[in-house]
Amino acid sequence: MKSHHSTLTRLFSACSLSLMTAAVFAQSPSNPTAACDQLSNLVLADTTISSTKLVAANTFTPPNSNNTMPLPAFCRLVGVTSPAVNFEVWMPLQNWNGKYNGVGNGGMAGTISYGAMAGALRRGYATASTDTGHTVSPVPFDASWASGRPDLIEDFGHRALHVTTVNGKAIIEAFYSEAPAYSYYTGCSKGGQMGLMEAQRYPYDFDGIVAGDPANDWTRFYAGSHLWYSLAMLEDEAAWIPRSKLPALGNAVDTACDALDGIEDGILQNPLACNFEPATLTCPEGVDNDSCLTPKQVTSIERIWSGVSNSAGELIYPGLVPGGEAAPGGWGTWVTGAEPYSSLHWRGGEGFFRWFVFDDEDWDFRSFDFDRDLEYALEKVGPAVDSDDPDIRALRDNGSKLIVYHGWSDPDISPVASINYFESVVDVIADDMRAANYETALNTTQNFFRLFMVPGMGHCAGGPGPDRFDALSALENWVENGIAPESITASKIVDGEVTRSRPLCVFPEVATYSGRGSTDEADNFYCAAPVAN
Repeated sequence: MKSHHSTLTRLFSACSLSLMTAAVFAQSPSNPTAACDQLSNLVLADTTISSTKLVAANTFTPPNSNNTMPLPAFCRLVGVTSPAVNFEVWMPLQNWNGKYNGVGNGGMAGTISYGAMAGALRRGYATASTDTGHTVSPVPFDASWASGRPDLIEDFGHRALHVTTVNGKAIIEAFYSEAPAYSYYTGCSKGGQMGLMEAQRYPYDFDGIVAGDPANDWTRFYAGSHLWYSLAMLEDEAAWIPRSKLPALGNAVDTACDALDGIEDGILQNPLACNFEPATLTCPEGVDNDSCLTPKQVTSIERIWSGVSNSAGELIYPGLVPGGEAAPGGWGTWVTGAEPYSSLHWRGGEGFFRWFVFDDEDWDFRSFDFDRDLEYALEKVGPAVDSDDPDIRALRDNGSKLIVYHGWSDPDISPVASINYFESVVDVIADDMRAANYETALNTTQNFFRLFMVPGMGHCAGGPGPDRFDALSALENWVENGIAPESITASKIVDGEVTRSRPLCVFPEVATYSGRGSTDEADNFYCAAPVAN
C-alpha cells in the first residue's frame, strides 16, 4: 500500500484527508455478514470470542453511554484472553485502508478505548483495544483490582496489549482474507508507556509506534511525580496551594520567561531556560491572598520543580517545568486539586503504592521512604510495568519507526523524562557504533526514533500552546515512503477555528521565528538548533 504523503510542515494538517482520498483501498469481504459471523468460530490461544456483530453506520453506542458515535459500518468482535484481558476488534465493511491501528489507554486503563478506536475506524483502519486485563470503577486511578493479583499487574504492564495485537491481526486476516499491509500503534500517557513497552519487549508487533507523553519509567514516575508532588503539598497541609492562586503563579512565570524565545505569546519554547524564582511571589508578613504565596507554598513549588533525589543525591525522577500552571486541566487538576487529597497526583501515587506495591489497605503515603521503599517497589513490580529499557535496537533492526512526543506544559509526567529516555537511547547507539561524537549517534538514532517536544501543550492535549497534530500520518509517511518527519504542524483550535499554528521540530531543534509575518502561523517559523540564553 502506498499513501499520498505530505511535504512536511505545510501539508501535515491536511494529510489525513489526502491519505483517505488517494489510498488504494483493500478488498472488503464479498459477504460481510457471513464473514463477521464466521469469526465466532475462530480458534485463538487462551481466548474466547464472546460475540461478533455487524454494526450499521451511525448506530454504535458504547457501553455505559448514551452517545451514539458517527461511524462507518463495521464488524465488531468482542473477546477475552485468559485470565481477564477483554478486547475488541473493529473492521470497516468498506474502504479498509489495508492497515491495522492498535490504540492505547490512559490512567490505570480498565476500559476499552472506544474514542481512539472510533478515530482509527474513521480513517479506514481496522483497529483493536484492550482494557489491559481488568475493569475499574469511575474513581480516577483506582488500583484496588491489583490486590493479590501479580498476573493482572503483568497484563496491565505489558502482556495485554501484546496478546491483543497478535489476536487482532489474526482476526483481521480471517475477516478480509489478507493480513494488514502495515500495523501501527498510537497512545498517550499510559498509552505512551504501552507504546514504549511494545518497542522494547515486542519490537516485531508494529511497523510504527506513536508514544505520547509516555509514563514509561512507571515505578519511578509514580514515586517521584505522583507521590512526591503530593508530599510537597500535603506532608504539611499548610503547604497546599489553592487553585485560586494558580493564575498569579502562571502570570509571574510568563512575565519572567515568556519573551526568552523572542515572542510574547503565553508559550515557553524552552522552559528549561526559565529561571523564575517562586520566592518572588512570597506574601508580605501577615498577608495571604490569591496574588501571593506563603513561604510554605513557595517551598512546595520549588520541590515540585526540582524533582526528588535519594539519600545519595541521585535523581529519582525529574520535576515539572515552568509554564502553563493556570491552564484548564493543568495544575488545578493534577497538582493541587479542588481541595487537599483530591488531586490526580495524590490519587495516583496513593493507589499505586497501596495496592501494587504494599497491598495494604491502611498504607499511609507519608510513610514512604525514597531509598528503602523505592528499591522494594522497583524489584517487586518494576519488571512488569517499567518500559525504561533504552536498548531498542531490535525495533531498529525490524525496520520499525518510533515517534515520541511530549507536551512541555504537561502537569502530570515530566517532559524532561522523555528527553532523558531519548538521550539514553542515543547513548546505547553511541556505544553500539563506538561513535566518536554525540552528533553521529544522534543522527543514527533519528533514523528510527524521533522525539518532538510540544511547547505549551499540557498532558496529551490542552495547555496554552498548539495541541492538535497528526503524528500518525507523519509515521505512515516515514514507514511507507521512507520520508522521515522533519517537522509536524500543530494547531490551536478554539470553537472549531484554528487560532494559532506552529511547527513541532525534531529534538533538539526548536521552532524559530523567521522575523516575517504573523507569529500565529506555522509557515513563518523554521526548525533550528536552540540559541543559548
